[in-house]
Amino acid sequence: MSFSQLFTHISNLSLRQTSNSSHLPSQNHLLGLRGLLVIQSFLFTFFQTFLPTAVANSANTTGPLYQLILRKSLSVLFWNESLIYSFIILLSARTICIPFLAKPDRTVCASAIFRRNLRLWIPTFIAFSLSATAFSTASTSYITDFLTITGNVSTTAPLRLRSFLTYFNALFELFWVTKSYSSQAANSAFPAGMLWVVSVLFQQSYTVYMTMVIAPYTRASWRVKALLTFILTAWWVQSWAWYSITGLLLADAVLNMDFASKSRCGFKVGKVRVPTWVLYGLMVVGGVVLQYLFIAWRPEFRNAELYGHTGLYTGGGLNSQVDESEPQARDDNYLIVVGVMLLVETYEGLQKILRSKLLVAIGRRSFSVFLVQPILIYTAGIKLYLRLHSSALSHEVSTLICFLLCLPLVVVASEVFYRIVDVPSMGVAHWIWAWMRK
Repeated sequence: MSFSQLFTHISNLSLRQTSNSSHLPSQNHLLGLRGLLVIQSFLFTFFQTFLPTAVANSANTTGPLYQLILRKSLSVLFWNESLIYSFIILLSARTICIPFLAKPDRTVCASAIFRRNLRLWIPTFIAFSLSATAFSTASTSYITDFLTITGNVSTTAPLRLRSFLTYFNALFELFWVTKSYSSQAANSAFPAGMLWVVSVLFQQSYTVYMTMVIAPYTRASWRVKALLTFILTAWWVQSWAWYSITGLLLADAVLNMDFASKSRCGFKVGKVRVPTWVLYGLMVVGGVVLQYLFIAWRPEFRNAELYGHTGLYTGGGLNSQVDESEPQARDDNYLIVVGVMLLVETYEGLQKILRSKLLVAIGRRSFSVFLVQPILIYTAGIKLYLRLHSSALSHEVSTLICFLLCLPLVVVASEVFYRIVDVPSMGVAHWIWAWMRK
């Protein structure tokens, strides 16, 4: 079999297996939701680079008035980094357990566990290698010049990897770190500093896998109580398991407990039946209000909640030594994410919107977009800006032109990456698993 035939076979195998096992048609709204999140991640990456003052929680706290207005309004909901990665982590947990919960078979479970590392590692390896080639074999002084010209202190030039050993260790440790995710070398060497999310997704995947095996063998009511206890204890120690086990519980309720129909029936308060959308809506509104209060009004108290957990790695008391520079599982994000997920899982109308062909297509390519977009923005986007700036164009005009270039460029490059790397990586994982079982 020639290489091209093998490549075609693996790609076809991946597409067939994906449609048969990894995604149930009834769960396609989750792909649409992923599509929305990756669009938001593109906006965050672009704005953090070119309009940092317009990004919630960025280090650029002063700037043009229009950016400050965006920072305190639209950015809170539409390109808020902490909300995006919180949603991604919970949604990943909600998704990866679907095959086993839909078909609780030991082979399905073993296959998911075995293939997960290959599914994440192969695309990450290719994207990280491309990034290392772009930023470690050539000078990144143009990025430093750009940051100086624009006054951007919210991002930095990617760390240059000086040797193959440094490159190898950075990539290797990406799948081993269990804390201080954003300060690891791989994240520092990758543009935009969002690669740490892969570390959390990988680690939390196995938290979900180890927990989901109880589903077929326990009573639903006791399972719910056990997982709620798990969520509370994970919240207390400030573990990302707080989010991931919530995703697992939600998936279990949807697939095994007829959550949608029960949720639509509402609940009684005295003699009055209250629709559940009121409760879910209050959760979303509560989270949004907290976001606006501590981003637009009193940003100095933004991280106060982080000190209300136990200091798991710093002592026996409260978390008095929390590292605020690290990504954190937050209460306000949790309220928004869970509230939105409950609304989506309850109402078919919302699911129908998310099942649109465009959003589902973007969702299938979300990992490719996530990996490709920062590389292109930090190469083609910044270089184009510098060229335009040297032509005496204003910052706003230069930024608009860069946006109009980067958007289609990311779309095309992500599609290429998806077909050449992402889809075959799923096929390779299935192929190796099949070979292991022979």
